[in-house]
Amino acid sequence: MTRGRGYALLALVVAAIVALSTAIFVGVASDDGPRNRNAIGDGRAPNSAAPASTGTWVGTWSTSPSAAEPGTETTGMADRSVRNVVHTSVGGTGARVTLSNLYGQSPLNITRATIAVSAGSGTAAALADTMRQLTFGGGPTVVIPPGRQVMSDAVRVVVPHDSDVLITTYTPAGSGPVTYHRHARQVSYIAEGDHAQDATGTPYTQRTGSWRYLTALDVLSNESDGTIVALGDSLTDGITSTPDTNSRWTDVLSDRLRSEIAAGRDLPRYSVVNQGISGNQVLADGLGRPADNPSGLNRFGRDVMERTNVKVVVIDLGVNDILRNPRLADPNAILNGLRTMVGQAHARGVKVVGATLMPFYGHRGYTEAREAVRRTINAEIRAGRVFDAVADFDQALRDPYDPRRLRADYDSGDHLHPSDKGYARMAESFDLETLKGSAPAEL
Repeated sequence: MTRGRGYALLALVVAAIVALSTAIFVGVASDDGPRNRNAIGDGRAPNSAAPASTGTWVGTWSTSPSAAEPGTETTGMADRSVRNVVHTSVGGTGARVTLSNLYGQSPLNITRATIAVSAGSGTAAALADTMRQLTFGGGPTVVIPPGRQVMSDAVRVVVPHDSDVLITTYTPAGSGPVTYHRHARQVSYIAEGDHAQDATGTPYTQRTGSWRYLTALDVLSNESDGTIVALGDSLTDGITSTPDTNSRWTDVLSDRLRSEIAAGRDLPRYSVVNQGISGNQVLADGLGRPADNPSGLNRFGRDVMERTNVKVVVIDLGVNDILRNPRLADPNAILNGLRTMVGQAHARGVKVVGATLMPFYGHRGYTEAREAVRRTINAEIRAGRVFDAVADFDQALRDPYDPRRLRADYDSGDHLHPSDKGYARMAESFDLETLKGSAPAEL
């Protein structure tokens, strides 16, 4: 081979490598494995221009897929637009979403998806100039196999902090059971037909209290350097909080952290996302395959470790292991389950703050034996033998004259779940200094 021909061949090889390295690939990932981090969109579809390359990708909102929606086994959400309303914890200049078909039994065909900033609270209308079409691998459609999820391309859109965002999907045909999160405490909307790009909100005549398909909204942010993930049960899900007011303790914590930083306090700039599922336990799964309401241990990898840029996890689990066990729960088994999750977090360099279990005297499940289990678990948590740091929700909300029960004004009335004031108290009692630092090399 002559030297000239050698140089020409070398140039062709280099060109091929460069072309390959700049191609954009999109795939779907298992819901219980690492997600494909899609490359930034290349502008081939309307409104999919890439965001500026400054800032950090963080989670601004997320939820856990909790079950297959009853009544959707045959038709799913065929020929309907689902407009999920979610509330942001931090803002950004770009966005991407994760859609799940975890509980589906056939492929989920989404032929149109959009994102927009809401025109206001309590409405399906969007700010028209913020409406963007979402793409997947540069195209407007995506098919998600059963049991899997997909992340959209990034899209350029200014997403304000502490605001409502509308994420809409349209599915033309039935896809079997719908993957949903039942207790959203947030009104979303449904329309007949394809109205994903409708900014007026007029076709959205059906209101719903659940989120469907959508499990995460990430933003490219200059306001945050990482994500706090709250893993819990109904106490974190905020099941007794007032709908559409963002009164869960995680919402209040997010607002409080932002306010303290704005006031000049030296604290980590983190977003807060909520991975609570009502009825969740540390150890036991619900029924079905995949399991409805999977245990904290089962879902820890997906719902915590696979959230975007997670720095700290707050675990508030254990009460349902006590109350829902037909026999007396073993405190050591619960504690070992919690320690297993801590070990998984530490393996990824994530710090863990653990909550003490709040009282439930007066609830129908209360017994003195169950109270003793709760106190045993709390004693271990407070002694520092479980978590890196402690959020003492028990001490913050209990009645000082009867520590077995919630203080009356913090009680929603069922003697287990807090009122809005109680949720606020949980967030106010949280020591923000515990968010500093990283996971220890050894617990």
